[in-house]
Amino acid sequence: MSGHSKWSTIKHKKAKEDAKRGKIFTKLIREITIAAKEGGGDPTGNARLRVVIDKAKAANMPQDNITRAIKKGTGELEGVSYEESTYEGYGPHGVAVIVETLSDNKKRTVSAVRHIFSKMGGNLAESGSVSWMFEHKGVVKVNAQGLSEDEILEKMLDFDIDDVLVVDNIASISCDVKNLDTVKKGAQSVGLKVEDASIEWVPKNTISLEEKEEEKVYKFLEALEDLDDVQNVYANLA
Repeated sequence: MSGHSKWSTIKHKKAKEDAKRGKIFTKLIREITIAAKEGGGDPTGNARLRVVIDKAKAANMPQDNITRAIKKGTGELEGVSYEESTYEGYGPHGVAVIVETLSDNKKRTVSAVRHIFSKMGGNLAESGSVSWMFEHKGVVKVNAQGLSEDEILEKMLDFDIDDVLVVDNIASISCDVKNLDTVKKGAQSVGLKVEDASIEWVPKNTISLEEKEEEKVYKFLEALEDLDDVQNVYANLA
């Protein structure tokens, strides 16, 4: 599958480590708030909210925190107003990058993002200059349990999926965004352990680099991920 890479797996493992330290709570609360603001506080009718609530529960976020974040989004409780922004650009060695942010101060956010790009050998670009290289996809990550891509594909034949890629025993199952919930439940129904389900920017094609070049790019991507206002970082690195 062209759209998944070592970076996708690194991100997934990093998110699990951040969850253990509670570091991911702030990002999840922001995402719950904005999802509730845009689509309402009822997860049964708000797919985006449902997905992020599942992530919050997987990270062991207390239910009270989830409820407060929803109420702040719907206006039942007073809270900070967050604005979504997406930035596009090129990292070291020409890697295409999409950065999703949620912030209460857009000037601060774009300044921080631009600083990382310029400091670490990349440059921000105009909107649309990179996003055409990616597709919005639903991605369900499961523990491969030693199964091959073909074996997982066979298990998922009854569900409308696009492809499967296994990296480091994590299988990424891609699908149309509207089918994300169905594919997630389908994976669970055939005995696969779901570790994450998200809507992601998936690259149509990936580029390969030498190991030293890769390391430089990974450091750049992780520096972006570590910014407080950054929710997600996507790249077309193989």
